[in-house]
This record gives sequence, structure tokens and C-alpha cells, in this order.
Amino acid sequence: MQSTDVTYAAQISTAADAMLGLAAKVDDDMLHRPTPCVGTDLGALLARVIGLSEAFAAAARKDLGPSTSTAPQVSESVLPDDWRATLPSMLRDLAASWQRPDAWQGMTQAGGVDAPGAIMGTIALSELVLHGWDVARSMGVDLELPDGILQVVYDFHHPPQPQSEREGMFGPVVEVPEDARLVDRLAGLTGRDPFWPHGTLEE
Repeated sequence: MQSTDVTYAAQISTAADAMLGLAAKVDDDMLHRPTPCVGTDLGALLARVIGLSEAFAAAARKDLGPSTSTAPQVSESVLPDDWRATLPSMLRDLAASWQRPDAWQGMTQAGGVDAPGAIMGTIALSELVLHGWDVARSMGVDLELPDGILQVVYDFHHPPQPQSEREGMFGPVVEVPEDARLVDRLAGLTGRDPFWPHGTLEE
């Protein structure tokens, strides 16, 4: 593995741990809370995390099939009854799969898209970070991740593609002051309202 791959693999593990920490604090009565993802409650969003974890773990192992060949719809995701066991298992498998040196080599697939392993690993990191932000906001807390990880994801998506090429992935860019926190600028860059749900940035 190249040094950058080792760094990104470690960052995937850190982002997965952050998601695990958030999920552990979700009570059953919180599952119907709204999220920044329009039309998607917290339960459906956690189901999406399970699905993406499965898909990107398979992508890392080059185990291509139904889990990697289609793009799931977040709002249609159904949280399994055993999600408290399934979600941690899937997240840990995701992190472990990207520790494999061959995960970052050659071509692979996720969401029906073929891409080099190094690119797909960065997308996996982005998915964990962005949906971690969504989950955290639904819970009424901030996403706690090092700026180094947030910067990798920000740089991956910056400058933004034309909106016609972002449809189905991100909404229109939300303008955020240049001196705002990196996490808020990342949210805006990826079509999320950093002010959600209160309408003002938190101090």
C-alpha cells in the first residue's frame, strides 16, 4: 500500500468509528426523526449506512455482484429489526476491507459505477463522513471528526461539478462564508444546509 492509501484506510476506520458512536446513542423513539435528507427519517438513513457499508466492503474485496451493481435509494431503505447488531458488523467489515492492500489497486465497482480502487476508497470515506453529518444533525449534535478527514472529503468534491452532473447525488451548492468551519463548508459544498434544522449556524 502507498502511504496515502494507508492514511485513507485509517481515516475510513476513524469515520466508521464515529458512525458507530453516533448509532450507539440512537434510541428507538429517535428512528422517526427527520434528517437533512429530504423525505428520509433517521431509521431509513441508518439502513442506508448498512447498505453502503456492505457495498463498499464488497468493492474493496472486488466481490462484485448485486450489492455493488445498483445504487440504493435512501428514502426506500428499510432498517432491519436487528440493526443494532448488523450496523456495527457492517461498519467494522467495511473498515477492515479497506485495510487490505489490494483494495486500493485495480478497478472495482459500487453503486453500479466502475472506478479505480483508490477513487472508490475515497468515495467510501466521503459516504461515511457525509452521512455521519446527516445522522449527527438528526440527533441534534455535531459531527466530531478531525479536520484532516474533513479536508480530504472537501478536496475530493471541490470544485463542485455542474449541477446537471450532481443530480441524484447532491443538491445545489449551499453558499457558506469562506471563514465558516470546515464541516459547515463541506456540508454546503455537498448540497446540505449547514443551518439545518434551526436556520442559523451554531456558535
